[in-house]
Amino acid sequence: MEALMQQLLQLGLEFYATIVVVLFTSLVLLFVIRRLRSKKANTILLVGLNGAGKTGLFYQLRDGSSHQGTVTSMEPNEGCFVLHSESLKKGNIKPVHIVDLPGHSRLRPKLDEFLPQAVGIVFLVDALDFLLNSRATAEYLYDVLTKAVVVKNKIPLLIVCNKVDKVTAHSMEFIRKQMEKEIDKLRASRSAISAADIANDVMLGVPGQPFTFSQCINKVTVTEASAITAKISDIEQFIRERVRP
Repeated sequence: MEALMQQLLQLGLEFYATIVVVLFTSLVLLFVIRRLRSKKANTILLVGLNGAGKTGLFYQLRDGSSHQGTVTSMEPNEGCFVLHSESLKKGNIKPVHIVDLPGHSRLRPKLDEFLPQAVGIVFLVDALDFLLNSRATAEYLYDVLTKAVVVKNKIPLLIVCNKVDKVTAHSMEFIRKQMEKEIDKLRASRSAISAADIANDVMLGVPGQPFTFSQCINKVTVTEASAITAKISDIEQFIRERVRP
């Protein structure tokens, strides 16, 4: 009887020891996963049509200069760096991984490669030639907002009305309203297409109501900027709210 009790006690100790090992291993794995995620969670994507000013903004954020005369990017232009406006600050400042994605329609699938690591999207709109490209701009923005990973991860998106330093540039409020109207039209037309014929099955907004950006699952805000004249403080604030120093 005594031998049986000792055997049961031994089995009990082994059982509890196994539980402790499993719990400890799980905690270590959870810690490692969180560390890996925290290292990756510093990617900001610059998106928009060709000529919207993405590359100029990239260099302004990195060097404090728009490098006027840069050509249209045919490959993603990326770098991991401390924002130029923070380069003289003391202390440990976390670098930001910024990716300037080509705006050409044939190269847009590259966006899907970077979205899983993105913590924020900066969507640039040419405020100077907005009316000429309003439909194409709205279509691209619609495609971004209905990406499954954008909706699932609730990736914040900042719409930047760029080139507002020009006298004939359209106002931020005008661009916002026009974009909402265009997306509302797209939403109606694309909802009539069968699910088998479209790449995304995420519908924007509230059925039966005019579309507004406030209806998006992810946070969408609008601001104005000028990459040429370094009026980009709202963009820098957006970045730092997503990638903490």
